[in-house]
Amino acid sequence: MDMRLEVVVIPVADVDRSKDFYKALGWRLDADFSAGDGFRVVQLTPPGSGGSVIFGNGVSSAEPGSAAGLYLVVSDIEAARAELTRNGAEVGEVFHDAGGVFHHAGTKDRVPGPHPERASYASFASFTDPDGNSWMVQEVTERLPGR
Repeated sequence: MDMRLEVVVIPVADVDRSKDFYKALGWRLDADFSAGDGFRVVQLTPPGSGGSVIFGNGVSSAEPGSAAGLYLVVSDIEAARAELTRNGAEVGEVFHDAGGVFHHAGTKDRVPGPHPERASYASFASFTDPDGNSWMVQEVTERLPGR
């Protein structure tokens, strides 16, 4: 049976501010539903993605800004960084890990610039939304077998 991860809930403090932020990044607004009791659900999808994010009022008990480890996969890390920056995100510099594979937690062993051989899965940049939910942008140019 196929199982697809299609929605991730992110905790935010200000729904309209978050909606405006993600829309400015070029994300498609899929839904914005409200109920009379203050419940509100907003869903947006990054360009080309099969997965979406949901946030709103009453959809998460997590602390606003506590989501981490959210990944956007791109084919060109430098072009993606430029586009995100142009659209209002404060994106950190492109980096790779000293070990050359994935990256350590935090900023340990970060080396400035893309991976020297532009190895797939090895170049990154990061940004946060207005609440501090953290996103990692990862360059993937060639998928591992079976992907």
